[in-house]
Amino acid sequence: MANTIPTAIPGTIPSSIKGLPVPDLGAGSSKSSSSAGAQSDFFNALQGAMNQVEQLHSDAQGKVAGMLDGSGDDVHSAMIAVEKAGLAFEMMVQVRNKIVQAYQTVSNMQF
Repeated sequence: MANTIPTAIPGTIPSSIKGLPVPDLGAGSSKSSSSAGAQSDFFNALQGAMNQVEQLHSDAQGKVAGMLDGSGDDVHSAMIAVEKAGLAFEMMVQVRNKIVQAYQTVSNMQF
């Protein structure tokens, strides 16, 4: 089960957005882990988030296809699934943009 987004911190996403994937980034892990372990955790968190986005997308496609052929749920549940998949994809794109921006910042540093 995915973690929920914390609401006690000002400026965070409200908890009213239910059902969107929130990967466990290992906030409770010990600080003595090696760099390779941290890289592996980061990679696993990103891969897990991408898998969740893909799952939401395929669920939305299934609900829309079911709605169109008459065997599925109502329009509301199909639209909710499509919006969840869209929001998750937009969030993943923004995460990718931040990773690229961080890489560019590090690569432009002079040592």
